[in-house]
Amino acid sequence: MPQDVSVSAAPPIQGSRLLERLESLARIGPIPGGGSCRLAFTDDDRAGRDLVVGWMRELGLEIRVDAIGNVTGLWNVGSGAPVMTGSHIDTVRTGGRFDGNLGVLAGLEVIQSFQEHGVTPLRPMAVGFFSNEEGARFAPDMMGSLVYAGGLDLEEAWACEGIDGTTVGAELERIGYRGDSPVPGPAPYAFIELHIEQGPVLEVEGYDIGAVTSVQGISWTEVTIAGQSNHAGTTPMSMRHDPMLVVAEVGVFVRQLAHRYGGTQVATIGRVELHPNLVNVVPARAVCTVDLRNTDDDLLTAAEAELAQRCDELAQSEGVEITTRRLARFAPVAFDERIIETVETVAVRHGHRVTRLPSGAGHDAQMLARVGPAGMIFVPSHRGISHNPAEYTEPDQMIAGAAVLAEVMYRLAHEDHLETGEPS
Repeated sequence: MPQDVSVSAAPPIQGSRLLERLESLARIGPIPGGGSCRLAFTDDDRAGRDLVVGWMRELGLEIRVDAIGNVTGLWNVGSGAPVMTGSHIDTVRTGGRFDGNLGVLAGLEVIQSFQEHGVTPLRPMAVGFFSNEEGARFAPDMMGSLVYAGGLDLEEAWACEGIDGTTVGAELERIGYRGDSPVPGPAPYAFIELHIEQGPVLEVEGYDIGAVTSVQGISWTEVTIAGQSNHAGTTPMSMRHDPMLVVAEVGVFVRQLAHRYGGTQVATIGRVELHPNLVNVVPARAVCTVDLRNTDDDLLTAAEAELAQRCDELAQSEGVEITTRRLARFAPVAFDERIIETVETVAVRHGHRVTRLPSGAGHDAQMLARVGPAGMIFVPSHRGISHNPAEYTEPDQMIAGAAVLAEVMYRLAHEDHLETGEPS
């Protein structure tokens, strides 16, 4: 008789242990307000890595560190390619406690609960954390998973220069995480990532679990404006070539563009640098970043073209020189329908309200989708706040998400046998 797929043999997780590990990791790189700062490849990032690798060793996992610093812990049981989970442990400068960390530590908890309850899956299981997901120190974001999936050349990634003038390759070497495992890495049987939503939809609409359908396309552009530095009091307004004015005009333009496009289009200027940055001096130069996102790649491309045209117009009207540099460009990604349905089925079986929704943030899962079936599970974020020390998800919600992850991983590790009735 075929096995009843409505009942899972996935064991219960130990929620208190998951919460304790989240607390321990958050204590590395603490910042005021309860958040953490572990920029990629810094000493604090190394300390966080060492802590998580230590937990992997305690579980007897085979630890692999690849040439871009991605770390994978493999529970080498069963046969075939592994069912893989994970996320990242680097943060932005004003990071919270749960972004990325939840997905990695929940993966550890799933494997440990399987081991403790004597449940041996028919496929191997793996948990990993990917380097420089945030892109806060080195662009592009999701660098480690992009290299893992073959979307970025290793030598090019090593050569990327950070905001402090360092390079990825040198910093990996310095912290001891420039590993020997080759990249691109081996494709998993399937990849599933648990993450906080980082948005308000689940909380506002009263859902416990999100079955993530897709990830928005992302376009990061650095805009450099060269004008003329001059005295703030003696230079008439009509004779100025002011880079800061251009930054302001670009900010207003992309805000209006986002409202005009509607739908999922968003636009952000996240970084502005002025030189010489003095109160009584018209700047000589300004640098800003423009972050455009949309679930529709054609609309994202159109938004990029409008931004370029507006920069050309401003260069002419203000008598400045504008140059742009692409920092990152990722097309929208649709997740595997079978995994989306599995997340829905499992969440309902656990008694949760579940909805399908796209992700507005980029995630490692979108890169792993290049090499095989991938999907994500979201849990609510209080008030939709993330990349902020105030980031918060209720403990029960994180534990619920980890329990859904455990059963989804169990089903993925057995699905051929569940479908055919072979013994598990």
